[in-house]
Amino acid sequence: MEIIDYFKSDNQNYWLAEIKKGDWRAIPTLVRFIEENSFHENLGEGTLLLLTEGDSLVSFLTFAQRDCIDDNSLSPWIGFVYTFPEYRGHRYVGRLILRCEEIAAENGVPTIFVCTDHVGLYEKYGFSYIESRVDIYGGDSRIYRKNISKENLNVKF
Repeated sequence: MEIIDYFKSDNQNYWLAEIKKGDWRAIPTLVRFIEENSFHENLGEGTLLLLTEGDSLVSFLTFAQRDCIDDNSLSPWIGFVYTFPEYRGHRYVGRLILRCEEIAAENGVPTIFVCTDHVGLYEKYGFSYIESRVDIYGGDSRIYRKNISKENLNVKF
């Protein structure tokens, strides 16, 4: 398996078509951000990471300055996390989360965040629940954080 930075890929059209095959209700928003060249306008500095197996898209996520919680004191965020159904249950997204941790460590970022309605998922990857808030779409979201240290980077998923 390989991790690809979407914005550095020579095959963006192919990978965008693969992203569109996902069945999650948030995917059209991410696709719109990409197609309208507003990814960075909406999410700030950051990227879209893809976990691939050959020509198959396994999982993807964003790692960016903003996500669905309007609070500039919390950043960066892992967002738009999706694993295709046939790949679920193998903790593949952990590879992408680990890459986000590496990027954070490389840039001296001490803490990363994720907001979700899932309970019990991000705890598996070392995140701690801190609170719930209303997100920019009007829904309730759980906020998790993970402190980044070199020791954390030795974890294998």
